[in-house]
Amino acid sequence: MKRLTIRGRLTLAFTTLFTVAGVVLLAITYYLVDRQLPAPITIKGASIPGPDPGPGKGFLDSPTQDRIFTFVQKQAEGYRDTTLTTLLTQGAIALALILLASAVISWLIAGRILQPLHRMTDAATRVARADSAGGGLHERIALDGPHDEVRRLADAFDLMLARLDQAFDGQRRFVANASHELRTPLALNRALVELAITRPGVSDDAHRLGESLLKVNERHERLIEGLLMLADSETELATKEQVDLAEIARHILGPVERASSALAPAPTVGDPVLLERLVQNLVENAVKHNVADGGWVRVETATVDGQARLVVTNTGPVVPAYEMETIFQPFRRLGRERVGGVTRGFGLGLSIVRAIARAHGGTVQAAPRPGGGLTVTVAL
Repeated sequence: MKRLTIRGRLTLAFTTLFTVAGVVLLAITYYLVDRQLPAPITIKGASIPGPDPGPGKGFLDSPTQDRIFTFVQKQAEGYRDTTLTTLLTQGAIALALILLASAVISWLIAGRILQPLHRMTDAATRVARADSAGGGLHERIALDGPHDEVRRLADAFDLMLARLDQAFDGQRRFVANASHELRTPLALNRALVELAITRPGVSDDAHRLGESLLKVNERHERLIEGLLMLADSETELATKEQVDLAEIARHILGPVERASSALAPAPTVGDPVLLERLVQNLVENAVKHNVADGGWVRVETATVDGQARLVVTNTGPVVPAYEMETIFQPFRRLGRERVGGVTRGFGLGLSIVRAIARAHGGTVQAAPRPGGGLTVTVAL
C-alpha cells in the first residue's frame, strides 16, 4: 500500500483537527441552545379568563381552555424542535464548507512549509546528477527567512557542500600539480639515459641496463599521463564542439588487427581530445585483455533515442558479473587486487572512460559476454 506524502499527511492531520474541533463546537452550541430554549408547557387545573361577558357571565368553558392549552403547547414544542433541527442542519452544512476550505488551505500551508525541503531535495539531486565527480558541489540552497529548524538544516547542508567542494577541488589540484611537477624529472631521466646508451663505446651490460631504465621511465610517464587525463576529465569541460563518435572510432581502429566495426553516425557535443581518449582506452583495453588465438574486437556506433552510443565488444577471459564495478575503479583489476608489476597496466583506462563519460553527461556500462570477454556501452 502506497503511503501518503508528507504534504498529504499534514493536510489530513490539519483537516482531521478542524473536523474534531468543528464537531465539538457544534455539540457545545447545540447543548447551550437546548438549555436556553423554554421547556415544553404543561398547564393543568388553570383557567383562562375570556373577554368580559357582562354581568352574570363566567370564565371560558373547560373544552375551550383545553384546546387553547393544547395549541399553545404544540406551538412551543414545534418552535423548539424547529430551532434545534435548523441548528443541526445549518451547522452541518457550515461545518462541511469549513472542512472543505480547511482542506484546501491545509494543502497550501503544507506546501509552503515543505518548500524549503523541496529546495534542498532539488539541490541534492543536481549535485548527484552533476556531469563530473564533484562538479555540482558549487550548488547552494541559500535559504532565507527566520532561523528556525529548517533554516539551520539548510545552512548545515550548504556548509557540507562547501567543505566537499573544497576537498574535491583541492584533490584535483594536487593530482594535476603533482603530475605536472613529475613530468619534468621523468623527461630529464629519459634524456640522460638515452644519451648514456647512445654514446660510443658503451658496453652491452650498460646498454641493456639503460633499456630497462627506459622501460621503467616510460611506465612512469604513462602513469603520470593517466593521472593528468583523469584529473582533466573530472573537471568541467572547457571545450565543446560537434563530434562524431563514428569518425573517432574509424581513426582509432585503423592500425588495430582483428577488429570489425559497424560505424553509423553518432554525433554528440563535447571535447574532441577527451572523447578520442575515451574511444582509444576502450579499444586498447579490448585488445590488451583478449585471448591470444582467435580473439576479436568489434566496435559499433549509432544514435539511439537521441543519444550517441558506442559499443565495444571483445573476446577474452570469463569475467564475473559482480566484478563489473571493480574494473572502473582506479588502480584496481579483477579480484579487487591493486595493480602492479612492470608489464601490467595501472587500472586507469576504464576509470578515465567513466570520468570522461560523466563529464559529457553520459553513462558507461559493462556487461560480461557469454563465453568470455566484455561488452562496454557508452551513451552520451
